[in-house]
Amino acid sequence: MCGIVGILGSEPVARSIVEALKRLEYRGYDSAGIATIEGGKVERLRAPGKLHNLEDKLKTTEIKGTTGIGHTRWATHGVPNEANAHPHVSGDVVIVHNGIIENFKPLKDELQKDGYVFTSQTDTEVVAHLIARERARGSAPKEAVANVLGRLEGAFALAVLFSGEHDLMIGARMGAPLAVGHGDGQMYLGSDAIALAPFTNRVTYLEDGDWVVLTRNSFDIHDAKGAKIKRPMNFTQASAFMADKGKHRHFMAKEIAEQPEVVGRTLAEYADFSERAARLPEQVKIDFAKLDRLTITACGTAYLAGLTAKYWFERYARLPTEVDIASEFRYREAPMPKNGAAIVISQSGETADTLAALRYCKSQGQETVALVNVPGSTIAREADAAIFTYAGPEIGVASTKAFTCQLTVLAALAVAAAKARGAITREQERELIGALIEAPRHMAEILKEEKHIADVAREVAHAQDVLYLGRGVNYPIALEGALKLKEISYIHAEGYAAGELKHGPIALIDENVPVIVIAPRDDLFDKTVSNMEEVAARGGKIVLLTDDEGLEAHGQRTFQRIRVPRAHSILSPLLYALPVQLLAYHAAVFMGTDVDQPRNLAKSVTVE
Repeated sequence: MCGIVGILGSEPVARSIVEALKRLEYRGYDSAGIATIEGGKVERLRAPGKLHNLEDKLKTTEIKGTTGIGHTRWATHGVPNEANAHPHVSGDVVIVHNGIIENFKPLKDELQKDGYVFTSQTDTEVVAHLIARERARGSAPKEAVANVLGRLEGAFALAVLFSGEHDLMIGARMGAPLAVGHGDGQMYLGSDAIALAPFTNRVTYLEDGDWVVLTRNSFDIHDAKGAKIKRPMNFTQASAFMADKGKHRHFMAKEIAEQPEVVGRTLAEYADFSERAARLPEQVKIDFAKLDRLTITACGTAYLAGLTAKYWFERYARLPTEVDIASEFRYREAPMPKNGAAIVISQSGETADTLAALRYCKSQGQETVALVNVPGSTIAREADAAIFTYAGPEIGVASTKAFTCQLTVLAALAVAAAKARGAITREQERELIGALIEAPRHMAEILKEEKHIADVAREVAHAQDVLYLGRGVNYPIALEGALKLKEISYIHAEGYAAGELKHGPIALIDENVPVIVIAPRDDLFDKTVSNMEEVAARGGKIVLLTDDEGLEAHGQRTFQRIRVPRAHSILSPLLYALPVQLLAYHAAVFMGTDVDQPRNLAKSVTVE
């Protein structure tokens, strides 16, 4: 979840960029850098670690440029050192980048054959060289960037300078946020409005596929096809000391939209992108090869993340896994095996029942791992090892990005466990991690369907009862969809394993009950469709969430359809979480409820 700041200013910008980067520290980072243009030359400073290391360099190095870009980096490709820190330079191109370039390896191979030498391990340097090659072939800066953008796969945001162009900056967005700040004779780029708040309160948010050409007195936004387009200017209330909704009506909407970015950041911690390998954090001392059983315990949405992980650990790692609601587990005095380990999951790290469950597991001699979003929390401190979701602050009470980041960590851990237990081959590991790396791109594609999902949600909002159905790894997502709808719209909803429909819930079906079916075209699809047909035969309103193949096979016999990209089955929970979140969100907006602070609920449950 890197941070980007760019300034086309009237005075030296280096210190202003650093101050703006400080406002992005909440996003997390492990190195930082700035570059300015002065007299046709690039002046660049980079440093690993925190921003004070970069500031120390600024004290001894004078940088006078009035055009500059800065970056805080969260390492994905390559360790956090100065060589891998941004900005990167190639020819007259200077670039910073947030996100993941999924196809960097074939692009890098192509560039190396053309004689380009790489000085870092990053995917970002690939983009710098690609643009530089276009420049060497005679393209103007604008055309060079446009030609390269079409070749990039993944979720990313870019800010680009050219050493011979004092009054030019180009930005681009695909699945990672980027905003234009408007000044008087000055222009800005930033990852969010908080970074730009000291300079301006006039902000234009780029949409996916947009790229923008900035000068000090103008800006032109283009869509993915190169056509000029207009985006509205917003007056933001952001400051350095407050959370900001950006262009969104609610924090929940903002946090849903952040998921391609934060999931990419989380993946970077638990997967080696270059090698397509799972990366088990050093602090986790569990020997998965010797485990007889894994226990996962949590509450609410975190429990549903654990329930999803059960499918992954058992299917891929062949590791027996028990999942329990913490408030039940703590009182059951469950017997625990000698060769056992426990994962406790809590967004806040302070959940009372989960903390009690952790203490019980420790008392039973289990190796314990806490999966939390808040370093330094009680659960993080008391577990044998703490691992983090890196979702960033989540303001909305109903968990969204914290949930998908929990899923991301658990999926990577399951692959690491499978490798340790010899349950998968190296090629299978590459396949699974490669699939996870595609998550941010697919998530960004789903978010483009928000308007249609909002239309479906308005239909759902008229119901008094809603059922969610899913099979296999998507059963917990049916439970999560129902939970989200209940939490923020106050509509009664229940999630069921699709095969359980005929064992009772089918009695509820009539023409007034929407049934939301989560059914990617996988090996369980036909069985789920059979359950769907049972609903249709009784007049139920089916809302089908599936991929193109599923829609082609059965979409015509449904009340509403929501398309989700075709992807590897390990990704299904991560991807299908987004449309069920958006359905709940837009139903709640339609109902006029308090989306961010629903009645009777608290963000952190610290009492029984």
